Amino acid sequence: MLEGLPPNGASHVMRVDAPMEEARAIAEFIGETFDPAEVATSAFEIERLAEGSGWAVEIYFAEEPDEENVRELIALVSPEAAAAAVFSLLERKDWVAASLEGLAPVAIGPFVVHGSHDRARVPPSRIGIEIEAALAFGTGHHGTTQGCLEAIAAYGKRGRPRRTLDVGTGTGVLAMAAARLFHTPVLASDIDRVAVNTARANARANRAQGISFLHAPGLGARPFRTAGRFDLILANILLAPLKGIAKPMRPLLAAGGRVVLSGLLDSHANAALAAYRAQGLHLVRRRSIEGWTTLELAPHSGKPRADARKPVRRR
Repeated sequence: MLEGLPPNGASHVMRVDAPMEEARAIAEFIGETFDPAEVATSAFEIERLAEGSGWAVEIYFAEEPDEENVRELIALVSPEAAAAAVFSLLERKDWVAASLEGLAPVAIGPFVVHGSHDRARVPPSRIGIEIEAALAFGTGHHGTTQGCLEAIAAYGKRGRPRRTLDVGTGTGVLAMAAARLFHTPVLASDIDRVAVNTARANARANRAQGISFLHAPGLGARPFRTAGRFDLILANILLAPLKGIAKPMRPLLAAGGRVVLSGLLDSHANAALAAYRAQGLHLVRRRSIEGWTTLELAPHSGKPRADARKPVRRR
């Protein structure tokens, strides 16, 4: 159940039918945009008597939403879905747990992201990262989180960063993955104090050591300026804030370091890339998972690697 919500009473829901790719993109985009303690999303297949199978999106709100604002956000993915969206009131139940209870653990490289009910299913050879069902954001089922975990695993095949920075840590899943794979210090930051507290609690529950947590308004804050440089910087947020932190991030990156950016729709990736190229970084690898792009960047030090030429796609 969402923290702070009583088990009974009413909840607000928005529903719209859309093609599969649009439905998934809308659900993940809204899930990445709003506070996970206040909003949950679900994209699922439905049966239509006249047209056969299709897909639908449902977005649940703890408080009455600003319909115009929500429609504007959906329109960034699909103007047609934004126009057709229907808002209504329904009886509240434990809808977050219900929407996630059927989700299987997600295996990405050496990591398995899972709920407490699947703890026993994690193989001893894997790094299990447990995120409770009530924390929908950052469960590992998002293409953005998967892309970042793949990038962390790929870095591990080359070596270990001396220090890692996780910007916009959310549930802390990326910080925990880096800490448990590399066994080197990680700084996890977020502009949302609730997210920082949540990530800290998750790290404690997962016995992930070596992570420091910081609540800060942005990378220009003094703690970042005095923290030194990082060999690996992770930022799984959205296009606008990613562009905004490009300049203050650059001085934090160590020589030969690596930046991993995600939270990007495929159509937004080039705009983010342009902002970081302006700071002297080049594309190393591009991954696309279910319509969401993850970019790996590095400082210019000669020719870009060959694997930057073609995007890596997985469906």
